[in-house]
Amino acid sequence: MTIDERLDKLTERHEALTQTVELLVAENRQAAEENRQRDRRLREIVEAIASLARVAEIHEQRIERLEE
Repeated sequence: MTIDERLDKLTERHEALTQTVELLVAENRQAAEENRQRDRRLREIVEAIASLARVAEIHEQRIERLEE
């Protein structure tokens, strides 16, 4: 194998690795964005549940006062 052939092979490997790294970076960015969206939705759900729990507590206190 000549030096030129070796350089060509190394160049091909380098290009393949570069493409792989670019794909991994893109996938990582997409996953990070999906995680941010999921975290935002989860916070909204937790806030909604807390709000519903507070409403249920108020109604329970109201019922207890009416029963007294």
